Amino acid sequence: MNILITSAGRRVSLVKAFQNELKTLIPNAKVMTTDFNIEMSSACHVSDRAFQLPLVDDMYYLNKLIDVCVNNNIKLIIPTIDTELLLLSRSKKELLKYGITPVVSSPEFINICRNKRAMSSFFVSKDINVAKEYSKYEYELPLFIKPVNGSRSVDTYIIKKHEDLIEYHFKNPDLMFLEYLNHNNYDEYTCDLYYDKNNNLKSVVPRMRIEVRDGEVNKGITKKNILVDYIKEHLTHIEGAVGCLTSQFFKHKKKKEIFGIEINARFGGGYPLTYAAGANYPKWIIQEYFFNNEIEYYNDWEDNLLMLRYDNEILVHDHKK
Repeated sequence: MNILITSAGRRVSLVKAFQNELKTLIPNAKVMTTDFNIEMSSACHVSDRAFQLPLVDDMYYLNKLIDVCVNNNIKLIIPTIDTELLLLSRSKKELLKYGITPVVSSPEFINICRNKRAMSSFFVSKDINVAKEYSKYEYELPLFIKPVNGSRSVDTYIIKKHEDLIEYHFKNPDLMFLEYLNHNNYDEYTCDLYYDKNNNLKSVVPRMRIEVRDGEVNKGITKKNILVDYIKEHLTHIEGAVGCLTSQFFKHKKKKEIFGIEINARFGGGYPLTYAAGANYPKWIIQEYFFNNEIEYYNDWEDNLLMLRYDNEILVHDHKK
């Protein structure tokens, strides 16, 4: 009854959270990890065992992943990066043949999350406001440019003057010209959402982003505000949504005005704050998938819990490169 966290990278806190909860419920079970380079992955060094796998686009990736799971009694897979979600979701039937369950949303919902225009249409279908997309021939400044597909704030631009626009912005068909939501007027929130096996919402934890580093929250604080009821009202059921989703919303500082930005169908880098606040998604996953327990809606997490991240070290003794 072991768990595998794939592409573990630097997610030490996530690995430790699953270790804490798994060993409490199933003392002899282990949390294992994979990565492209396990020697250089801090999370792989703190996990109970680590396995090196090729990149997700390698033709042998799935077969090697299955071999790791079968040979190590791994029954659950927790993905952590966008590029592996679709492969695991499309391969779910194949994995289930071996008694392996990937905790991952449906291919249809993952495709929506991976495409910013599709995500905007999804929000609109749920009566959630979205930033207006402009034509590249008719737009208003300031504007925000981002790719249709992308992550970690790569290839994004805030344009305040016409001189800031270059030929690349106009000729790259993947770039969207969007209404700019000024941070002087709006607070940005990352919200951790938990969806059970039946695609029903069981928890909402908004985390206000105070400082971001490399696309991941570095300073944040939990806020039990209107976003909780707003998301519960508009996103109480998402067809195909499973496990932890990480969503972004902008909330006006003074008005009751909320904009949906995006949803990532996986654990986000800032989830450790939500876990520390008491919303125990690893425990719920174990209870649902190993014990077939029903998860009740949970809102008794700690409000105004501030997280200030810092760099720490994983020391590997007698390491030979």
